Amino acid sequence: MNKILIINGPNLNLLGKREVEIYGGITLDEISESLINQAHEAQVELELFQSNHEGEIVEKIQKAPGDFKFIVINPAAFTHYSIAIRDAVASIDVPVVEIHLSNIYAREDFRKKSVIAPVCLGQISGFGPLSYKIALETAIEFLRK
Repeated sequence: MNKILIINGPNLNLLGKREVEIYGGITLDEISESLINQAHEAQVELELFQSNHEGEIVEKIQKAPGDFKFIVINPAAFTHYSIAIRDAVASIDVPVVEIHLSNIYAREDFRKKSVIAPVCLGQISGFGPLSYKIALETAIEFLRK
């Protein structure tokens, strides 16, 4: 069975509580439940991982080949400066899609640059929780081909 890894970066565990005007009132657990249902319907296996620690995310990415066929990552604040996560993504042969709940290009200047996107298959941003659904559907379709 195809296995997909979804990685969530720092502060995403606070969804529904932090900056609701930007990220909405939905929690990470609610998003995760929706993704699990979507994966079940598509008959793919899903693993969800969240960490506030850069090194843990790097290690999860490094260990992905062999276990996972696709990665969806919301690097959160690490998007803009984590060369370590960027290099981990670049070093594996697993396709990766970067996602964001908010449109990072319509926000503060420092958020408009992703150091990770250039080594990813693509990027989805600005659709709130739908960004996750779109990314998972992309992964599922990619794996079917």
